[in-house]
Amino acid sequence: MKVPIEVTVNGRQYRHEVEPRLLLVDYLRDTLDLTGAKIGCDTSQCGSCTVEMNGTAMKSCTCLAVQADGSTITTIEGLAVDGLHPIQEAFWNKHGLQCGFCTPGMIMAAKELLRNNPSPSPDEVRHGLEGNICRCTGYTNIVKAVQEAAAVMGGAS
Repeated sequence: MKVPIEVTVNGRQYRHEVEPRLLLVDYLRDTLDLTGAKIGCDTSQCGSCTVEMNGTAMKSCTCLAVQADGSTITTIEGLAVDGLHPIQEAFWNKHGLQCGFCTPGMIMAAKELLRNNPSPSPDEVRHGLEGNICRCTGYTNIVKAVQEAAAVMGGAS
């Protein structure tokens, strides 16, 4: 038995009938072809599937698509509207990515961090991104990237 859902993703409204057990990350990737959110662990430990739902960063591997019914979702693809988002640009400028697998989740988590703390210290960035794992261990440049984004977006870091 399929369940109807209606979501707004990256400003576009979608209606589908989905299996009740379909994970949001699978819905985004397989139904909407938005592959920026990665499937890294399926246990909410790595953060590579992080998206924004109703204004809050969340790990899309821990949410069923039916639970997102009526929600507004932004994926990494939805950040670059008129060019790169300042956080994306800062990751590029400061080499805050290596293999890139964690990058979408890191950027989405950094977006929430900067919304809540527009001028984080390096330790606050590290703490704010806990739960997002970089397998390449590129944390130093990720912290620098988030701090550059904070400065560009109006924080004083």
